[in-house]
Amino acid sequence: MAIKDWHHLDQPREKLLHLGADSLSDAELLAIFLRVGTQGMSAVDLAQSLLDHFECLSAIFKASEDAFCQAKGVGQAKYVQLQAVLEMSRRHFASGLSKGDAMTDPALAAQFLQHSLSFQNREHFGVLLLDQQHRLIRFEILFTGTLNQASVHIREVIATVLKLDAAAVILAHNHPSGHPAPSDSDHHLTQKIKHALDLIDVRCLDHIIIGDHGRWHSMAQNQQI
Repeated sequence: MAIKDWHHLDQPREKLLHLGADSLSDAELLAIFLRVGTQGMSAVDLAQSLLDHFECLSAIFKASEDAFCQAKGVGQAKYVQLQAVLEMSRRHFASGLSKGDAMTDPALAAQFLQHSLSFQNREHFGVLLLDQQHRLIRFEILFTGTLNQASVHIREVIATVLKLDAAAVILAHNHPSGHPAPSDSDHHLTQKIKHALDLIDVRCLDHIIIGDHGRWHSMAQNQQI
């Protein structure tokens, strides 16, 4: 049965308007993005097929162009649209925080970082650059690596801090594997960067690692920094 033949309150768009976006399932939300289905499949059926193929929304968001376009019923145009939606979401959240919120709560910093890092399929290392009141100046992704490693050059971290006159920083990177627990190399790198920042009187407040499904790890919160 076509979606237009459903009861109007069961149709995803009408359901969202009447009950709010949080009332919709993953498939219904994805169906609104897709707008139309394909031969023999409604938009909701196609959305569920994509969820079955990739296993979850997060995996769809992380998918490379090739992997996304190989799925049934979607192509490059939908991939481009999806990347634009994700980037708008990141910029919206960043603009809200840049208007004065202090990064004193690890949960707030993690929420911000999830919008930038949680849907990446490679490891990214970045720095939240903060002023004297720990308000956000800018978030800079400095290094991009492979599935499980990004080479980080401390000299470039220091150069970025000095260029933007930051008084404090929060280090951040993602684990595309999904589990946010820090590795031994994460601990070692954090201490090396912290020592280098101490020499220029810049505080390293935290190192936050972003996993999947909303999981994150604060090294400061766990007394590891």
